[in-house]
Amino acid sequence: MDAPVNSLDAFWMPFTANRQFKASPRLLVAARNMHYTSHDGRQILDGTAGLWCSNAGHCREPIVRAIQRQAQTLDFAPTFQMGHPLAFEAAARVAHLLPPGLDHVFFTNSGSESVDTALKIALAYHRARGEGQRTRLIGRERGYHGVGFGGLSVGGIGRNRAQFGTMLPGVDHLPHTHDVARNAFSRGQPAHGAEAADALERILALHDPATVAAVIVEPLAGSTGVLVPPLGYLERLREICTRHGILLIFDEVISGFGRLGAPFAVDRFGVVPDMLTLAKGITNAAVPMGAVVASNQIHDGLMQGPAHAIELSHGYTYSGHPLACAALIATLDLYADEDLFARAASLAPRFEEAAHGLRDCPNVIDIRNLGLVAGIELAPRPGAPGTRAYDAFVAAYEAGILIRVTGDIIAISPPLIISEAQIDELFGTLRNVLQTIA
Repeated sequence: MDAPVNSLDAFWMPFTANRQFKASPRLLVAARNMHYTSHDGRQILDGTAGLWCSNAGHCREPIVRAIQRQAQTLDFAPTFQMGHPLAFEAAARVAHLLPPGLDHVFFTNSGSESVDTALKIALAYHRARGEGQRTRLIGRERGYHGVGFGGLSVGGIGRNRAQFGTMLPGVDHLPHTHDVARNAFSRGQPAHGAEAADALERILALHDPATVAAVIVEPLAGSTGVLVPPLGYLERLREICTRHGILLIFDEVISGFGRLGAPFAVDRFGVVPDMLTLAKGITNAAVPMGAVVASNQIHDGLMQGPAHAIELSHGYTYSGHPLACAALIATLDLYADEDLFARAASLAPRFEEAAHGLRDCPNVIDIRNLGLVAGIELAPRPGAPGTRAYDAFVAAYEAGILIRVTGDIIAISPPLIISEAQIDELFGTLRNVLQTIA
């Protein structure tokens, strides 16, 4: 049989306007450290760490070598009633990075799977402790928790939900914290908005706190446009959940592994949830992987019944895949060897100044930042929301930088290895782009 002719037709691209893209494709053919190489041979400075995930930069040799060695040694091993040493080592390494008490790691293959796993663990935990009536889940408007039905249900981005029906039953949503009128051009955590957490008390009064299993939020909401939590907001959510016996889940798929200048948002904000969801930077995106980290209380609460019984009827064929575990261990070693979390913290002031230096650019109505992530919000074109930022995205790519846009918000989240000169290049190029976008 003849090999198929290479074309753009067969690949149905995710989260992409397929017809628009295929009429004028942007193809990346190689990557190294801070740059991609485009199909026409240009160097593209990566301002988004791929998709919030290549925190140590691209094609890093220690990770590449670890994957190669593992592929030659043990390509796959089941983790249903079996195991392999790297999975246990990888889990211990992740748990070691987190505060004491968050000691148990369930491996998945993506952030979406991590969220659905965490929600199922929450329901199973309450059932195991005799509170099976706790089935209600609470997310937040403008939250992004992946694309499984659980994540879509607790998520709060309307366009992601509109095509897919009624979602899971028994889900409610907190209001989002975005408040341009009071918090525009905040540096770090905005001063106003902690009171938005009090909406949780109203939701609990409506549904009865004894029916609520879990609240899930992104400590810093990334995909909806870099929404930084107001001062005191996360602390207030933690206090309310604790008082009512509700599990608090932090979705740290984006904020984890150094993005905020600390290992996790848990460390950056000093608020400890009952579970975290992880992915992306966990392997530097070299091999797909995700994880749920659960408290000892949750884990031990499910270790009930006879010892031969399966405590949690859940898992994935590739949970703890050997290549992913090898990539994870090599990635954590690289983060430590190059002190990348501290590097992100040291670069954050320069990054902040460069981001807020765009304040006088045309159509910029807000800039917000924390660690090595920034959101630049543009005024939408009348009757054509999203088109101004998309045009900026295309122009930026042509000018040699990769940015990410959601609606009319530009997100910048470069690899943690970025230099000060590259920060200046990134934002200087973006300034030139914004000057040309009507």
